[in-house]
Amino acid sequence: MFSKILIANRGEIACRVIRTARRMGIKTVAVYSDADRNALHVEMADEAVHIGPPPSAQSYLLIDRIVDACKKTGAQAVHPGYGFLSEKRAFQEALAAAGITFIGPDAHAIEAMGDKIESKKLAKKAGVSTVPGYLGVIADDSEAVTIARDIGYPVMIKASAGGGGKGMRVAWNDEEAREGFRSAQNEARSSFADDRVFVEKYVQQPRHIEIQVLADGQGTALYLGERECSIQRRHQKVIEEAPSPFLDAATRKAMGEQAVALARAVDYKSAGTVEFIVDAERNFYFLEMNTRLQVEHPVTELITGFDLVELMIRIAAGEKLTVKQEDVRLHGWAVEARVYAEDPFRNFLPSTGRLTQYRPPSEDPHVRVDTGVFEGGEISMFYDPMIAKLCTWGSTRDAAIARMREALDEYYIRGVSHNIPFLASLMAHPRFVEGRLTTNFIAEEYPTGFHAADLPPDDPAILVATAAVIHRCINDRNIQISGRMQGFTPKVREDWVVVLNDQRHPVNVHPVAGSPQRLGYAVTLNGKAMTVWSDWQIGEPLFRATIDGHHVCVQVDPTGIGYKLFHSGSQAMAKVLTPAAAELDALMPVKAPPDLSKFLLSPMPGLLVSLAVSEGQEVKAGEVLAVVEAMKMENILRATQDGTVSKVHATPGSSLAVDQKILEFA
Repeated sequence: MFSKILIANRGEIACRVIRTARRMGIKTVAVYSDADRNALHVEMADEAVHIGPPPSAQSYLLIDRIVDACKKTGAQAVHPGYGFLSEKRAFQEALAAAGITFIGPDAHAIEAMGDKIESKKLAKKAGVSTVPGYLGVIADDSEAVTIARDIGYPVMIKASAGGGGKGMRVAWNDEEAREGFRSAQNEARSSFADDRVFVEKYVQQPRHIEIQVLADGQGTALYLGERECSIQRRHQKVIEEAPSPFLDAATRKAMGEQAVALARAVDYKSAGTVEFIVDAERNFYFLEMNTRLQVEHPVTELITGFDLVELMIRIAAGEKLTVKQEDVRLHGWAVEARVYAEDPFRNFLPSTGRLTQYRPPSEDPHVRVDTGVFEGGEISMFYDPMIAKLCTWGSTRDAAIARMREALDEYYIRGVSHNIPFLASLMAHPRFVEGRLTTNFIAEEYPTGFHAADLPPDDPAILVATAAVIHRCINDRNIQISGRMQGFTPKVREDWVVVLNDQRHPVNVHPVAGSPQRLGYAVTLNGKAMTVWSDWQIGEPLFRATIDGHHVCVQVDPTGIGYKLFHSGSQAMAKVLTPAAAELDALMPVKAPPDLSKFLLSPMPGLLVSLAVSEGQEVKAGEVLAVVEAMKMENILRATQDGTVSKVHATPGSSLAVDQKILEFA
């Protein structure tokens, strides 16, 4: 077994590998860029080596820097995590030349499966079901249209070296095929330095289901069940679960056996994932093979009991697998939600900055948090804005979902925007709860983006009772102040008005017998009596309570005379006022927001790639106005209505901030 390994990655996956290595008694080496000097993975590792400036092309993607770091520290092996160099043949070969073990498959398997065109040819040869399509390299957009017509619309246009949703477009007609080909080719060239693009049939009502495979290179290859990854936004996975609510035992077995056949065909050695598209009739087609650890591997670990990172390390060290296919058992259900620093109410714009407050849910056998951040740390503009992977386990799917909803309520993040409201909405969506999933789920259920109206309806009684009890607790403490005038007996009133999102709720709140560790209050709202029990302490951001026998967790941020309350993804403003003050509050004027309809604003920080209009030009609704590139993705901005461009505020090549003016209309 290795005595020291280097992790050629950052963030949550680097921390994840370090935890397993530490448990195995293996020392670890972290690498870091200038932006990650104070990162959690650097603090957790036994040693750390600086490898360059913040841009990944000048640090984490430089093979020679990683190899040099191994030589300096005496690391015998490298775990690549996912992304960065994890699927680069040149990296594996460079490590081998230096006598360093790559914790993953060999160069042949990486290359064979890394090219989407060649991998489909290999899969077909190995007897794996594949999607009908044209696997040759396409010269230009005209040829793309011709091929798309031959296959039949709709088609999927993909970059051969693509991944992470980049270089992918769905086309339903000739115009979309032309535009999609050009955009996919540009993104592929920018992201992968490889602009080859191919076309295949787009499977309608598709599910994205993947099989986890494991092979030791010494004759044993097996599959560890499947993961359902159909909840995606712009081809990026958002929610994953294991097992799939759709597969039956026969389909699972057939998919698993084909995945193992493909692994054997390329002499695979390590953990890997074979991805399939599954249609409504449970017909499945090979999509691609990822020759690395997947982001969503924890859900497989939770239902099988295997530590995939440990198994990867043991296989790389030359150990044989001791487990057989018949030993693999799936226990219960696991769900993973990707918590990102992004604003779901603003088209999921990445959010950067300092985590001024950060408290993840407490981990236990039912809740797991894989993260690479900490309170006071930074979400950098240079890397993927993932905060954590939140995973929950339950004996049934409903139990796992219920635990996820509770864990999301407890996840306290301040300083950056985050997508927890969107995740909470997904977890409560009837169609998700029923398991009626396709990769079009988000596009179909949130066609105009995510809005506050999409959040699950919250019981206002919970929030009103929470605000009333919190306010009563604070007042109970305030009357204990010393130095009062002699003979004055302070009293706390029991009748209040809770103004919740401009709705007024008269309440009566008074204490009931409790204990020093547990507060008890009787709350009467609209004639209904409720009992609230809580161990909340003043100043704590999480109000955990039992309200009429139901456990709730509400996040509380004091704001002047009121409180911001967060529950089930929703945010509400609550003010607790005397009846007289509530009457006066109702008379306060409301300030109208400014009218920004005359401007085209940048929806995200990025680069203005091109501008399609000029001053004085008339535009029609739907016409392309500009292209903004962010996170290596091209975003086309279109006119929402007819108008005339009166002023151009930005020129191509400009770096844009969020809401920066690009165009102004007359």
